[in-house]
Amino acid sequence: MKVALVYDRVNKWGGAERVLLALHEIWPEAPLYTAVYHPQTAPWASVFKVIPSFLQNFPLAKKHHELYPWLMPFAFESFNFDEYDVVISVTSEAAKGIITKPQTLHLCYCLTPTRYLWSGYEEYFSSSVQRLASSWLVKYLRNWDKVAAQRPDEYLAISQTVKERIKKYYGRESEVIYPPISTDKFKIQNSKFKVKKDFFLVVSRLVKYKRIDLAIEAFNQLGWNLKIAGTGKELKKLQAKAGKNIQFLGQLTDEALLNYYQNCQGLVFPTEEDLGLVPLEAQAMGKPVIAFARGGAVETVVEGKTGLFFNQQTPGALIEALRRFKETNFKAEDCRAQAEKFNQVRFAREFKNVVERKWQEHLKTISMS
Repeated sequence: MKVALVYDRVNKWGGAERVLLALHEIWPEAPLYTAVYHPQTAPWASVFKVIPSFLQNFPLAKKHHELYPWLMPFAFESFNFDEYDVVISVTSEAAKGIITKPQTLHLCYCLTPTRYLWSGYEEYFSSSVQRLASSWLVKYLRNWDKVAAQRPDEYLAISQTVKERIKKYYGRESEVIYPPISTDKFKIQNSKFKVKKDFFLVVSRLVKYKRIDLAIEAFNQLGWNLKIAGTGKELKKLQAKAGKNIQFLGQLTDEALLNYYQNCQGLVFPTEEDLGLVPLEAQAMGKPVIAFARGGAVETVVEGKTGLFFNQQTPGALIEALRRFKETNFKAEDCRAQAEKFNQVRFAREFKNVVERKWQEHLKTISMS
């Protein structure tokens, strides 16, 4: 069974990139097709044979793919997959739009239906001016996205939340396979260097929909210590809002991140995420989570045992949850046990079994046609 992988763009590091490396462990010979590839900002991809599209040669495209949204459909439609038995697209955008012939099985591991076109449209285009200016482009991309969503033979979803969105926006059924976390890397351990344990932690890209502003407003009012790990476009805005009790750590090394996880009181997760690996990383290290009660967090955090939820994205609701958190006893071993359910061995077994089963079903289908 000859396998290829497809991903939207290879120019950053995050949860989806961890999934790709986990898939590489299963199929180490599989090449990785993508719209653009930036080796300097994606050193993790050096283990792959990366095959970028024609967009690779466009000005600024490797760093700023968002300059060419109308060309993304053509980028993925330009690839030829005739030599492969199975193509696995890992996508939250255009990679599902590849074109394959009937003999090739296209299995889409969907991170979420394109966020800025569907579930996150109002967040990305928050003003009437933005919506008016982009209306022609959004209409074009939505029409293409609906067509492209019918091209995969099968769908897998990263969470029940995403499964529901796939059904809602694309009218397709899917199976859920939760992505993995490295429970060998994220584990309860003694810190190599000490940090005072009087702080809460946020680990996130600093972009608008992550709602880091909500955490800042809540901790400004409480006066409690908050440390924020990560970088992003909203950094300066968030720094301007933050009081002296809030520290921005920037992009941390793995060792430093593990240290902050190990020494925090708990992780604050104020966003509605497709799944969210960060709460699982915190739990793997024995730390409870305070999370917004929407999205993937409700599938990974156990209320009252490995964390607490707040039901509204308001500073007041988060503050109330933080105060309840102080009065609740959490056990590190409970958090760890919950995270173990999402380990890499489980993911590799489930994913490989599903692909092999789908491939056998596909072979029967094409032999009968």
